[in-house]
Amino acid sequence: MDAMTVAAFKDLCMDAGDALSQARFWASVLGASPVDRGDGSARLDPPPGRSAGEVVWIDPVPEPRTGKTRVHLDLRLAEPGPAAILRAGATVVREPGEDPWWVLADPEGNEFCAFPPNPAAATPPGVFELVVDCGDAWAQANWWADVTGGKAKRPDEGSFAWVEAAAGFPWRAWVFAEVPEPKVVKNRVHWDVDLSDQTPDALVEAGAVVLRDRGGDVGWWVLADPEGNEFCGFPPAE
Repeated sequence: MDAMTVAAFKDLCMDAGDALSQARFWASVLGASPVDRGDGSARLDPPPGRSAGEVVWIDPVPEPRTGKTRVHLDLRLAEPGPAAILRAGATVVREPGEDPWWVLADPEGNEFCAFPPNPAAATPPGVFELVVDCGDAWAQANWWADVTGGKAKRPDEGSFAWVEAAAGFPWRAWVFAEVPEPKVVKNRVHWDVDLSDQTPDALVEAGAVVLRDRGGDVGWWVLADPEGNEFCGFPPAE
């Protein structure tokens, strides 16, 4: 991290009712290697040569999924349609229409988007965006760009914005999309960050809130960004 960056994207985490089943599904979709951690949780390791930021942790939780998943992945398909993902256990929520992509749901109902191949897009098959629902896309993009040393951008028209070149971020863009409904429950998908200091004080000064302190057998802080999106902050390795 450079002197202006107080946090770097670390990895992605997903809550699940059946973490091992979810791990098998997402390993198939992402071409990742599932690791059974022996406690009901799993880790997905990306293929060799890929960024460590593409690691996905899948943890069992007792509460069921309620409402729309407000954090999702966009991925580019290798084939004209999502047949392989459907065979793995996904379902179609919406076919391409005005928007030229499929909205799919994983076996636990978490939505994600699948885009057809597009050589002009210069994005190979696989994940190319992380998308976060929000109330104020430009404010969210600027906040995360500021704390991760990235660059916030937005189109001339449209209710979304994105961050490029965030520290540690493994994909093309970190997108914030405005939606009318407010956040009302804990996000089923969240991200972790590596902190530049031994405490999250700089993030708190920037506008984050500490939801749970580090302590005991928990070696990280649980925080929330200005719109309440939960994320975990890890201190530098000693």
